[in-house]
Amino acid sequence: MRVATWNVNSVKQRLPRLLAWLDERQPDVVCLQETKLADDAFDQLLGGELASRGYASARHGEAQWNGVAIVSRAGLEDVVVGVDGAPGFPHAEARAVAATCGGVRVHCVYVPNGREPDSDHYRYKLAWLAALRAVVASGPQDVMVCGDMNIAPADIDVFDPAAYVGHTHVTPAERAALAELQQLGLRDVIRDRWPTERVFSYWDYRAGMFHQDLGMRIDLVLANAALAGRVRAAWVDRKARKGTKPSDHAPVMVDLDEAPDGDIGPVVPPSSAAGGKRSQVKLPQSR
Repeated sequence: MRVATWNVNSVKQRLPRLLAWLDERQPDVVCLQETKLADDAFDQLLGGELASRGYASARHGEAQWNGVAIVSRAGLEDVVVGVDGAPGFPHAEARAVAATCGGVRVHCVYVPNGREPDSDHYRYKLAWLAALRAVVASGPQDVMVCGDMNIAPADIDVFDPAAYVGHTHVTPAERAALAELQQLGLRDVIRDRWPTERVFSYWDYRAGMFHQDLGMRIDLVLANAALAGRVRAAWVDRKARKGTKPSDHAPVMVDLDEAPDGDIGPVVPPSSAAGGKRSQVKLPQSR
Protein backbone atom coordinates (compact mmCIF):
# COMPACT_ATOMS: atom_id res chain seq x y z
CA MET A 1 0.00 0.00 0.00
CA ARG A 2 1.35 3.39 -0.99
CA VAL A 3 0.48 6.17 1.44
CA ALA A 4 1.20 9.82 0.71
CA THR A 5 0.67 13.13 2.46
CA TRP A 6 0.68 16.47 0.65
CA ASN A 7 -0.10 20.02 1.66
CA VAL A 8 -1.43 21.17 -1.70
CA ASN A 9 -2.01 24.80 -0.62
CA SER A 10 -5.39 24.99 -2.40
CA VAL A 11 -6.91 22.07 -4.29
CA LYS A 12 -8.51 24.49 -6.74
CA GLN A 13 -5.18 26.05 -7.65
CA ARG A 14 -3.43 22.70 -7.80
CA LEU A 15 -6.10 20.58 -9.51
CA PRO A 16 -4.36 19.81 -12.84
CA ARG A 17 -1.13 18.98 -11.01
CA LEU A 18 -2.90 16.89 -8.39
CA LEU A 19 -4.74 14.76 -10.94
CA ALA A 20 -1.62 14.23 -13.04
CA TRP A 21 0.31 13.30 -9.90
CA LEU A 22 -2.34 10.74 -8.89
CA ASP A 23 -2.08 9.18 -12.34
CA GLU A 24 1.71 9.09 -12.22
CA ARG A 25 2.37 7.98 -8.65
CA GLN A 26 -0.72 5.81 -8.14
CA PRO A 27 -1.00 6.20 -4.36
CA ASP A 28 -3.53 4.06 -2.52
CA VAL A 29 -4.14 6.55 0.28
CA VAL A 30 -3.50 10.29 0.12
CA CYS A 31 -3.77 12.77 2.97
CA LEU A 32 -4.29 16.31 1.70
CA GLN A 33 -3.91 19.51 3.70
CA GLU A 34 -4.86 23.12 3.02
CA THR A 35 -7.57 22.08 0.59
CA LYS A 36 -9.18 25.51 1.15
CA LEU A 37 -12.58 24.25 0.02
CA ALA A 38 -15.90 23.75 1.76
CA ASP A 39 -17.10 20.16 1.58
CA ASP A 40 -19.68 20.72 -1.16
CA ALA A 41 -17.15 22.60 -3.27
CA PHE A 42 -14.60 19.79 -2.80
CA ASP A 43 -17.14 17.23 -4.00
CA GLN A 44 -18.16 19.33 -6.97
CA LEU A 45 -14.59 19.96 -8.06
CA LEU A 46 -13.03 16.58 -7.34
CA GLY A 47 -15.78 14.01 -6.79
CA GLY A 48 -16.10 12.83 -10.38
CA GLU A 49 -12.36 12.91 -11.08
CA LEU A 50 -11.60 10.84 -7.99
CA ALA A 51 -14.41 8.34 -8.58
CA SER A 52 -13.26 7.74 -12.15
CA ARG A 53 -9.87 6.75 -10.71
CA GLY A 54 -11.35 4.44 -8.11
CA TYR A 55 -10.96 6.74 -5.11
CA ALA A 56 -13.36 7.55 -2.31
CA SER A 57 -12.84 10.63 -0.18
CA ALA A 58 -13.48 11.90 3.32
CA ARG A 59 -13.18 15.65 3.56
CA HIS A 60 -13.41 18.26 6.27
CA GLY A 61 -13.11 21.73 4.85
CA GLU A 62 -13.94 25.39 5.04
CA ALA A 63 -13.91 28.06 2.38
CA GLN A 64 -10.61 29.89 1.84
CA TRP A 65 -8.64 28.47 4.79
CA ASN A 66 -7.39 25.18 6.22
CA GLY A 67 -9.18 22.02 5.06
CA VAL A 68 -8.10 18.37 5.03
CA ALA A 69 -9.09 15.25 3.12
CA ILE A 70 -8.28 11.57 2.89
CA VAL A 71 -8.49 10.09 -0.60
CA SER A 72 -8.41 6.30 -0.66
CA ARG A 73 -8.84 3.30 -2.91
CA ALA A 74 -7.94 0.95 -0.04
CA GLY A 75 -11.20 1.41 1.85
CA LEU A 76 -12.56 4.35 3.82
CA GLU A 77 -14.34 3.37 7.01
CA ASP A 78 -15.21 4.90 10.39
CA VAL A 79 -14.64 8.47 9.26
CA VAL A 80 -14.25 11.05 12.03
CA VAL A 81 -13.80 14.77 11.35
CA GLY A 82 -12.00 17.06 13.75
CA VAL A 83 -10.10 16.25 16.93
CA ASP A 84 -12.20 15.56 20.00
CA GLY A 85 -11.34 17.99 22.76
CA ALA A 86 -9.25 20.28 20.56
CA PRO A 87 -9.60 24.04 21.08
CA GLY A 88 -10.70 26.46 18.40
CA PHE A 89 -9.27 29.82 17.38
CA PRO A 90 -11.78 30.96 18.35
CA HIS A 91 -14.06 28.51 16.48
CA ALA A 92 -13.20 24.91 15.60
CA GLU A 93 -11.11 24.79 12.43
CA ALA A 94 -11.01 22.14 9.70
CA ARG A 95 -7.65 20.64 10.58
CA ALA A 96 -8.14 16.88 10.94
CA VAL A 97 -9.97 13.91 9.48
CA ALA A 98 -9.42 10.24 10.29
CA ALA A 99 -10.50 7.01 8.60
CA THR A 100 -9.57 3.35 8.47
CA CYS A 101 -7.93 2.47 5.15
CA GLY A 102 -6.65 -1.02 4.42
CA GLY A 103 -6.84 -1.92 8.10
CA VAL A 104 -4.82 1.12 9.17
CA ARG A 105 -6.22 4.03 11.16
CA VAL A 106 -5.07 7.07 9.21
CA HIS A 107 -5.11 10.54 10.73
CA CYS A 108 -4.72 13.40 8.25
CA VAL A 109 -3.74 16.55 10.13
CA TYR A 110 -2.91 20.17 9.45
CA VAL A 111 -1.39 21.40 12.70
CA PRO A 112 -1.80 25.12 13.49
CA ASN A 113 1.16 27.25 12.45
CA GLY A 114 1.74 28.96 15.79
CA ARG A 115 2.66 32.26 14.11
CA GLU A 116 4.95 33.66 16.80
CA PRO A 117 6.44 32.03 19.91
CA ASP A 118 4.37 32.66 23.04
CA SER A 119 1.49 34.16 21.06
CA ASP A 120 -2.13 33.08 21.53
CA HIS A 121 -1.87 31.09 18.30
CA TYR A 122 1.27 29.36 19.56
CA ARG A 123 -0.53 28.29 22.74
CA TYR A 124 -3.45 27.14 20.58
CA LYS A 125 -1.02 25.01 18.58
CA LEU A 126 0.34 23.28 21.68
CA ALA A 127 -3.14 22.64 23.09
CA TRP A 128 -4.31 21.28 19.73
CA LEU A 129 -1.36 18.88 19.62
CA ALA A 130 -2.15 17.66 23.14
CA ALA A 131 -5.73 16.90 22.07
CA LEU A 132 -4.47 15.06 18.99
CA ARG A 133 -2.21 12.94 21.19
CA ALA A 134 -5.14 11.96 23.38
CA VAL A 135 -7.23 10.93 20.36
CA VAL A 136 -4.43 8.85 18.86
CA ALA A 137 -3.71 7.22 22.22
CA SER A 138 -7.32 6.09 22.53
CA GLY A 139 -7.47 4.58 19.04
CA PRO A 140 -6.33 1.39 17.28
CA GLN A 141 -2.75 0.18 17.51
CA ASP A 142 -2.09 0.16 13.77
CA VAL A 143 -2.05 3.87 13.12
CA MET A 144 -0.46 6.47 10.89
CA VAL A 145 -0.48 10.20 11.57
CA CYS A 146 0.19 12.00 8.31
CA GLY A 147 0.30 15.64 7.49
CA ASP A 148 1.74 19.10 7.79
CA MET A 149 2.90 19.13 11.40
CA ASN A 150 4.33 22.66 11.18
CA ILE A 151 7.22 21.42 13.32
CA ALA A 152 10.72 20.48 12.22
CA PRO A 153 11.57 17.59 14.57
CA ALA A 154 15.29 18.39 14.89
CA ASP A 155 17.94 20.80 13.67
CA ILE A 156 18.81 18.43 10.82
CA ASP A 157 15.33 19.13 9.46
CA VAL A 158 16.00 22.79 8.60
CA PHE A 159 18.56 24.21 6.20
CA ASP A 160 20.17 26.31 8.93
CA PRO A 161 19.12 26.24 12.61
CA ALA A 162 20.54 29.73 13.15
CA ALA A 163 18.14 31.18 10.57
CA TYR A 164 15.16 29.98 12.61
CA VAL A 165 16.15 31.40 15.98
CA GLY A 166 13.18 33.32 17.35
CA HIS A 167 10.72 31.65 14.97
CA THR A 168 8.10 28.98 15.42
CA HIS A 169 8.41 25.39 14.09
CA VAL A 170 11.68 24.77 15.96
CA THR A 171 11.06 25.87 19.55
CA PRO A 172 11.63 23.43 22.41
CA ALA A 173 7.95 23.42 23.39
CA GLU A 174 6.80 22.54 19.86
CA ARG A 175 9.37 19.79 19.51
CA ALA A 176 8.43 18.46 22.96
CA ALA A 177 4.76 18.31 21.93
CA LEU A 178 5.69 16.36 18.82
CA ALA A 179 7.94 14.06 20.87
CA GLU A 180 5.06 13.39 23.26
CA LEU A 181 2.93 12.30 20.31
CA GLN A 182 5.72 9.99 19.15
CA GLN A 183 6.03 8.55 22.65
CA LEU A 184 2.84 6.67 21.88
CA GLY A 185 5.15 4.39 19.88
CA LEU A 186 5.07 6.28 16.60
CA ARG A 187 8.10 6.24 14.33
CA ASP A 188 9.12 9.05 11.97
CA VAL A 189 9.44 6.78 8.95
CA ILE A 190 11.35 9.18 6.68
CA ARG A 191 13.99 9.90 9.30
CA ASP A 192 14.17 6.23 10.28
CA ARG A 193 14.90 5.39 6.66
CA TRP A 194 17.32 8.27 6.09
CA PRO A 195 18.83 9.16 9.49
CA THR A 196 21.53 11.56 8.30
CA GLU A 197 20.37 12.74 4.87
CA ARG A 198 19.33 16.26 3.86
CA VAL A 199 15.57 15.86 3.44
CA PHE A 200 13.11 18.75 3.17
CA SER A 201 9.41 18.83 2.27
CA TYR A 202 8.69 22.58 2.31
CA TRP A 203 10.44 25.51 0.62
CA ASP A 204 9.20 29.09 0.83
CA TYR A 205 8.06 30.55 -2.50
CA ARG A 206 10.19 33.63 -1.97
CA ALA A 207 13.86 34.38 -2.48
CA GLY A 208 14.57 31.32 -4.62
CA MET A 209 14.48 29.06 -1.58
CA PHE A 210 13.46 25.96 -3.54
CA HIS A 211 16.15 26.28 -6.18
CA GLN A 212 18.78 26.72 -3.48
CA ASP A 213 17.31 23.80 -1.50
CA LEU A 214 16.78 25.98 1.56
CA GLY A 215 13.87 24.22 3.14
CA MET A 216 12.36 22.47 6.13
CA ARG A 217 11.03 19.00 6.81
CA ILE A 218 7.66 19.65 8.45
CA ASP A 219 5.45 17.18 6.55
CA LEU A 220 5.65 13.88 8.39
CA VAL A 221 4.38 10.33 8.35
CA LEU A 222 4.37 8.82 11.83
CA ALA A 223 3.55 5.13 12.18
CA ASN A 224 3.43 2.57 14.96
CA ALA A 225 6.28 0.05 15.12
CA ALA A 226 4.44 -2.75 13.33
CA LEU A 227 3.60 -0.52 10.36
CA ALA A 228 7.06 1.05 10.37
CA GLY A 229 8.47 -2.44 10.02
CA ARG A 230 6.46 -2.87 6.83
CA VAL A 231 8.00 0.21 5.16
CA ARG A 232 9.87 -0.67 1.98
CA ALA A 233 10.46 2.86 0.71
CA ALA A 234 10.04 6.36 2.16
CA TRP A 235 10.80 9.50 0.18
CA VAL A 236 9.89 13.06 -0.71
CA ASP A 237 8.52 13.56 -4.21
CA ARG A 238 10.45 16.72 -5.01
CA LYS A 239 9.36 16.52 -8.64
CA ALA A 240 5.88 17.62 -7.58
CA ARG A 241 7.35 20.87 -6.19
CA LYS A 242 8.92 21.78 -9.53
CA GLY A 243 7.37 23.45 -12.56
CA THR A 244 4.47 25.86 -12.98
CA LYS A 245 2.22 26.87 -10.08
CA PRO A 246 3.40 24.29 -7.56
CA SER A 247 2.48 24.03 -3.92
CA ASP A 248 5.22 25.18 -1.57
CA HIS A 249 5.20 21.64 -0.13
CA ALA A 250 6.16 18.34 -1.77
CA PRO A 251 4.38 15.04 -1.18
CA VAL A 252 5.87 12.58 1.31
CA MET A 253 5.58 8.99 0.07
CA VAL A 254 5.64 5.77 2.07
CA ASP A 255 5.40 2.29 0.55
CA LEU A 256 4.24 -0.56 2.78
CA ASP A 257 5.04 -4.21 2.00
CA GLU A 258 6.24 -3.52 -1.53
CA ALA A 259 7.87 -0.59 -3.30
CA PRO A 260 6.70 -0.17 -6.91
CA ASP A 261 9.60 2.16 -7.69
CA GLY A 262 12.16 0.32 -5.59
CA ASP A 263 13.80 1.66 -2.45
CA ILE A 264 14.28 5.13 -3.88
CA GLY A 265 14.89 8.30 -1.95
CA PRO A 266 15.27 10.19 0.19
CA VAL A 267 14.37 13.00 -2.23
CA VAL A 268 13.31 12.32 -5.82
CA PRO A 269 14.84 13.79 -7.85
CA PRO A 270 17.66 15.01 -5.61
CA SER A 271 18.43 18.68 -5.52
CA SER A 272 21.42 19.87 -7.52
CA ALA A 273 21.88 22.84 -5.14
CA ALA A 274 24.41 22.61 -2.37
CA GLY A 275 22.48 25.04 -0.14
CA GLY A 276 23.52 28.49 0.96
CA LYS A 277 26.26 29.27 3.42
CA ARG A 278 24.78 29.07 6.87
CA SER A 279 25.91 32.45 8.12
CA GLN A 280 24.66 34.28 5.02
CA VAL A 281 21.12 33.00 4.53
CA LYS A 282 18.12 34.53 6.28
CA LEU A 283 14.46 33.63 6.11
CA PRO A 284 12.54 35.87 3.66
CA GLN A 285 10.32 37.23 6.44
CA SER A 286 13.43 38.25 8.40
CA ARG A 287 14.77 40.51 5.71
